[in-house]
Amino acid sequence: MPGLRIVLDTNVLVSGLAYPGSVPGRIVTAWRQGGLDVVLSRYILDEMVRVLPRLSKVQMTHAEIRDLADSFMFLADIVEPEGEQDANLRDPDDQPVLLTLLAARADYLVTGDKDLLALAGQYPVVTPAEFWGRHGG
Repeated sequence: MPGLRIVLDTNVLVSGLAYPGSVPGRIVTAWRQGGLDVVLSRYILDEMVRVLPRLSKVQMTHAEIRDLADSFMFLADIVEPEGEQDANLRDPDDQPVLLTLLAARADYLVTGDKDLLALAGQYPVVTPAEFWGRHGG
């Protein structure tokens, strides 16, 4: 996996943190141990900070979650979502995630979001299971 540049969508980050034994958890662990080059945007990190407290499985305070997001800024490359919006994307709220992929010039966007996955023929968008099957342990 070294040398792979990937964008992790919020749902992969959140699932990976909440369920470390899951496939998203293994991807997040591989990243945190230096096995992957991950690219994120402030949009993705802010969304993680909003969503993570909703999971009862995550026993962290808001301050701890914010600190975690801040630490991720040192572990990941941070880019600003930019590029031309794709009119084919069904959910306009996903535009910043897709634009993070484009700005990052990443090898993959790893996501469980069906609206983003619908564009897999156009962009390198894969599920966590697809990514792990191709590149994981």
